[in-house]
Amino acid sequence: MQSRPSSPTSSQILLIDDDQRLLGMVSDYLTLNGFVVSLAGTAQQAESALRAVRPDAIVLDLMLPDTDGLAVCRGIRARSDDRASVPILMLTAKGDAMDRVIGLEMGADDYLPKPFEPRELLARLRALLRRPALADQASGSRLLSFGRLEVDMNAREVRIDGQRRSLTSHQFDLLVLLAERPGRVMTRDQIMNLMRGTPIEAFDRSIDVHIARIRALIEDDPRDPRRIQTVRGTGYVFARTQQ
Repeated sequence: MQSRPSSPTSSQILLIDDDQRLLGMVSDYLTLNGFVVSLAGTAQQAESALRAVRPDAIVLDLMLPDTDGLAVCRGIRARSDDRASVPILMLTAKGDAMDRVIGLEMGADDYLPKPFEPRELLARLRALLRRPALADQASGSRLLSFGRLEVDMNAREVRIDGQRRSLTSHQFDLLVLLAERPGRVMTRDQIMNLMRGTPIEAFDRSIDVHIARIRALIEDDPRDPRRIQTVRGTGYVFARTQQ
């Protein structure tokens, strides 16, 4: 594991991949674009890096020599500290759609198939890093309350009966987008547009996967959702009245 120095205000990126050539290329490119970059070639090194720093985003390869990226992603989301909500961009094999879906279900915020252009990685990282600021700017109210559900804009927390639910950064922003428009049916195209350039693609089921993940965390019965409801053939609606 190693780090590249930069200014104190630079965003910190943790790259986890056992391809040393790729790590060097991507690290150099991100450093030139103002990021502080930490490198890890194994899951064990990644854990050491997470103990040492709190990255602003993580780029995680699906295939690692000591475990798979899905296990690493799941472990990060299960942490009890603030690292549990760090945005994760997962690198997957080109055309392997099932791995992408599983990665999103495990808590990844986005994915990028290999091989990829460094410029696209940079654009996706910048989109992930913009999300908290965009969500804060989007609402004049700092607390959205719907019955037993509370969405705390200042703390970026979601609570049911006062108990915190661990949403990823992307899931939180998607929930806010819907919760700020209760009773309004939102199509997938509208969701993509309102996420302001976030790299979500309607055809790959990622919106549906994220919605399912949010439901699993905030619904009493995810199989019979009452907070985020599906409008068949159209999209989703956030219920105006909730218990």
